[in-house]
Amino acid sequence: MADKEAAFDDEYKIWKKNTPFLYDLVMTQALEWPSLTAQWLPGVSRPEGKDFSIHRLVLASVQLPNDDAHFDASHYDSEKGEFGGFASVSGKIEIEIKINHEGEVNRARYMPQNPCIITTKTPSSDVLVLDYTKHPKPDLSGDCNSDLRLHGHQKKGYGLSWPNLSGHLLSASDDHTIYLWDISAVPKEGNVVDAKTIFTGHTVVVEDVSWHLFHKSLFGSVADHQKLMIWDTCSNNTSKPSHSVDAHTAEVNCLSFNPYSEFILATGSADKTVALWDLRNLKLMLHSSDETILASSGTDRRLNEQSPEDAEDGSPELLFIHGGHTAKISDFSWNPNEPWVICSVSEDNIMQVWQMAENIYNDEDPEGIWIQKDKGTAKAAQAGAS
Repeated sequence: MADKEAAFDDEYKIWKKNTPFLYDLVMTQALEWPSLTAQWLPGVSRPEGKDFSIHRLVLASVQLPNDDAHFDASHYDSEKGEFGGFASVSGKIEIEIKINHEGEVNRARYMPQNPCIITTKTPSSDVLVLDYTKHPKPDLSGDCNSDLRLHGHQKKGYGLSWPNLSGHLLSASDDHTIYLWDISAVPKEGNVVDAKTIFTGHTVVVEDVSWHLFHKSLFGSVADHQKLMIWDTCSNNTSKPSHSVDAHTAEVNCLSFNPYSEFILATGSADKTVALWDLRNLKLMLHSSDETILASSGTDRRLNEQSPEDAEDGSPELLFIHGGHTAKISDFSWNPNEPWVICSVSEDNIMQVWQMAENIYNDEDPEGIWIQKDKGTAKAAQAGAS
């Protein structure tokens, strides 16, 4: 154990030393408690006369430098392991609103139609709905006063997804079920809302669930029986999915639909693979050459970003490894307002906001001449990151 910890420390020191060459932005914040969830909120504030913009997470408020702020490697603090010097801006991560919760937050996701509405998964079976504008300060009693309580599950879970249809929420659970609620429905008593529909096609723990981003009646689910299932809410059969495929050789932990293509989705598994699928032919895994970037994280403390290789090379090319965490990564989120900015959280209470160096993903020089990336250089950069 001591040897492993020493190896982790050595890896982290190598990463920290190479940070100025690998990143355009790195901000590190030690949270009071470890976070199992991270998600950027939409929208960004740009204060007049300032050289930063304000981006918000479910957990915190973050100041990021504007595009015209220049990177200054001399501002890197090797003692703190922080990299915040951008012209006159120092990176800031501040808690803006803190809300009492029933135990740890397994997952938190905002409603796209109203980002003030956040739903959370608790260690118990209930799902909570909170309007953060109604909770400017935590109750001194420590009680959690949720605006709605979504009832139905018998066990805890992690999967949570809002759709394009306002107010409809999907939840996956260890009780083998998927619940669909309409939070616009009138609570039956107090603030409790019962499920609109229950999907019972799984026979094991349902790990994750996700709405299709283009078709409001379609969603996908993955579970410990290694399957990917596609459901259509227009169907009257809630016990059998529209499509079911053996996706992996171990339990499937997560899935995500491509926000740019209505046919492509990705699944991640405990078999240590990430699979790409085409909804038009689920019989075969897809090795895509479409213009996409895919990020994945795991228990090896690494967050990987992949871009497609040439078709003849088969599987995707590893573009970048973020090696800033020294504990297991719990969740990460792409910033929808700022390209290539990611927030990641790990089990040792650390939250990092980071952006890889532009020269890593952009092969175009300043004068617009396309250049070929040297694979030897790319491999050296990966080694430095890990």
